[in-house]
Amino acid sequence: MEVIAKSKNKLPGDQQKNKGGAPKKRVKRELIIRVRMTATERFQIETKANAAGMRSSTWIRASAKNAKIIPRLTADERRILWMLAELSNNLNQLTKLAHQLGLLRVVRQCEQVIKEVDETFKKLNKDDRESDNG
Repeated sequence: MEVIAKSKNKLPGDQQKNKGGAPKKRVKRELIIRVRMTATERFQIETKANAAGMRSSTWIRASAKNAKIIPRLTADERRILWMLAELSNNLNQLTKLAHQLGLLRVVRQCEQVIKEVDETFKKLNKDDRESDNG
């Protein structure tokens, strides 16, 4: 007497039977992030997503991937901007003085201020800051 073992879901030739339904996704999105926003912000996101022909969650993911982040100013950069504001105030005062006393008396003072402004701009425009964007 022969015993024949029956196996489930096996077809001749070891082929699995297709059960139907949507195919399995390659990347399964399991994590959820909750974000608080105003009604206006949500409307803007939904409007932009609809214009792009996307769902809002897809649009947010694409936006997050392509976003360019601008880092905050460092303490040195804020100090330099403060110096520029002070120097521009000094330059305005010198301009007023030049109108009152005549231009030749104020030329030397103006040249010194312009030199300081140039040096400050050179410090501010140095491109040696570290960045995550490469």
